[in-house]
Amino acid sequence: MLILHHDPGSASFAPHVLLLELGVPFELAQVDRANPAHPTPAYLRLNPNGKIPVLQDGDEAVFETVAILMHLADRHPASGLAPPLGTHARAVYYQWGLWLSNTLQAMLMHYFYPARMAPDADAATVATIKAAAEARVGTMLPILDRQLARGPWLLGEAYSALDPMAFLMCRWTRGFASRPARDHEHLRPYLERMRARPAVAQAFAAEGLQPPWF
Repeated sequence: MLILHHDPGSASFAPHVLLLELGVPFELAQVDRANPAHPTPAYLRLNPNGKIPVLQDGDEAVFETVAILMHLADRHPASGLAPPLGTHARAVYYQWGLWLSNTLQAMLMHYFYPARMAPDADAATVATIKAAAEARVGTMLPILDRQLARGPWLLGEAYSALDPMAFLMCRWTRGFASRPARDHEHLRPYLERMRARPAVAQAFAAEGLQPPWF
């Protein structure tokens, strides 16, 4: 049995959606991030970084959100959620997976947790870091918007394992004081298409999440 260690609305939302898309049996194990004892030694054996999510399959575990998404797609090739190996389309799939995690998500972490960058800084400095991160993400969203002009899904005509991640990253901008993802020409209809997918609606309900959806 697959076990997804998750926290509602966190990065684990993306693999939660994909597991529902695949229709495979799995369990959710909620991680109590507010507990001072987290991460426990048992959790650190699954993910030495102590972060969420982790996908556990018996004694084996995979961490890092995009790695989990790609692993699930490869485990279920008949789903068509990843382009064929050795093709240019597969290279583009890797490209966007890495961009979402290493570029967009990494900067969003500075937006949500600015104090991590300067633990001893005063409130004004922390606010400056947060504003700078929001501005930097603001330069990335048009890149994603232009990509979505090419088709209904991130990679074009075919829905892929990366679409739940792209949706989640856009959702995380919903509180921006400047221009969130939903205010971009091609991203808004994309987010609406994603919101209409049954797996996304099921994940929102299962995690107890409330509007605004994005």
